[in-house]
Amino acid sequence: MTITPPALSVFETLESEVRSYCRGWPAVFDRAQGSYLYDEDGHTYLDFFAGAGSLNYGHNNAVLKRALLDYLERDGIVHGLDMATTAKRAFLETFQNVVLRPRDLPYKVMFPGPTGTNAVEAALKLARKVKGREAIVSFTNAFHGMSLGSLAVTGNAFKRAGAGIPLVHGTPMPFDNYLDGQVPDFLWFERLLEDQGSGLNKPAAVIVETIQGEGGINVARAEWLRGLAELCKRRDMLLIVDDIQMGCGRTGGFFSFEDAGITPDIVTLSKSISGYGLPMSLTLFKPELDIWEPGEHNGTFRGHNPAFVTATAALDTYWADGQMEKQTLARGQQIEQALVAICAEHADADATYRGRGMVWGLEFPDPARATRVCRRAFELGLILETSGPQSEVVKLLPALTTTPDDLDEGLRTLARAVRETA
Repeated sequence: MTITPPALSVFETLESEVRSYCRGWPAVFDRAQGSYLYDEDGHTYLDFFAGAGSLNYGHNNAVLKRALLDYLERDGIVHGLDMATTAKRAFLETFQNVVLRPRDLPYKVMFPGPTGTNAVEAALKLARKVKGREAIVSFTNAFHGMSLGSLAVTGNAFKRAGAGIPLVHGTPMPFDNYLDGQVPDFLWFERLLEDQGSGLNKPAAVIVETIQGEGGINVARAEWLRGLAELCKRRDMLLIVDDIQMGCGRTGGFFSFEDAGITPDIVTLSKSISGYGLPMSLTLFKPELDIWEPGEHNGTFRGHNPAFVTATAALDTYWADGQMEKQTLARGQQIEQALVAICAEHADADATYRGRGMVWGLEFPDPARATRVCRRAFELGLILETSGPQSEVVKLLPALTTTPDDLDEGLRTLARAVRETA
C-alpha cells in the first residue's frame, strides 16, 4: 500500500488522475532560481528538465524578471487579444532584427493560442487551406501535441488512444534511421506518392521534428533533412518543422534546422519563446502562404503581453551577439563526454547515448532501467524525465544557462544513479 504524505494529500484527493510529472517527483515545490528548484521542506534539486524545455534561460531569470516586473508595475497591457500593443511591437521588431533578418528568413509571424499544440493546429490548418488537400505526412515516434489535429500526426499509441475517436488524415513515414539504414531514405515515401494504388492521398504537407524529444531523442541527420526538403519541393508539399522543444537555441542555433541549411515553409515555436515559462507560441510561414481571412483562426489568449515582454528581453540578452550558440555547443560537448564515460562504465548493459547541443538521451535496452535511474536521481537531488515509446530513454534537458560546475554536479549524480540501479 502506498502511503501519501500529508503535504500531497490535497493533490491526491482533488486533482485528476491525469497528472503525471508529479508522480515521479513526489515533493511540493515552493520556489526556483536558475537551475535549482526548492521544495517546501527545504530540499534542493538540480533541474535537468527545465519545464520540458520551456525554461532555456533558467528559473526566474533575473534579467527577464526585471523586465516583467517593470512592465507590470507601470500597468502595461496584460491581456490584448490580437490588438496592437507596445509590447507586441517591441517583440516583433526584436524578433525580426535579432532572429529572422540575420538568418535571411522571410517569415510572417502568427500568434495562435499560447501553447505548442495551438501552433501546430494553426500550421496544419494553414497547410490544408493553401494546398486544398487534407492529408498530412508525419513520422514514426513523432510528438506534436495533445489536441486532435496534433494527435493525428503524433506516433505514440498511448497518447493517441486518449483521443477517444479515430484520428484521420495523417500518415506516418519512417523517421531517419528507423529502418536501421537498411532501406534508402524516402524509398517507401516516394513509392507511395508514385503509385496510384497506394492509398495515400496527395499530402498537403509534411511535419517533422529535427530531433524527436518525446520520441526518444532521435536525431535526424542534416542530409536526411535536406533530402526531405527537396522531396517536399519536388512533390508540391509544404514542409513544416515543429521546433517547439528544439527551437530557441536548444540545439545550438536559434532554430534546430539551421545546421541542415533548409528553409521550411512553416515553423512552429513555443515553450522557450517567452523565455520565462509564460504561455506563448508562434506559427511562422513564408509570406505567400498568408492567405488567412481576418479572424479565421484566433484565440482569447494569443495576446499575452507579459510573454512578449520577457521574450523580447530574452532575445536582446542572449541572441544579439551570437555567444549563446557557442556556449550551448560547448556545454553539449561537456554532456557528451560524461555520457561516453557512463556508457563505457556500463558496457555490459548496452547503454547508448545520442543528442545535440543541450538535449541528450541515455538509452537502456531494459526500459524499466531508465525509470529506475530517474527515480534514484530524484532521491539524490536531480530532476530528470524519461522519453521514448517505452520510456526507455533518460532525457537530459538542462537550461542553456546552466553553469559548467552545475552541469558537472548533475552529470556526476546521473552517473551515480546509473551505477546504483545496475
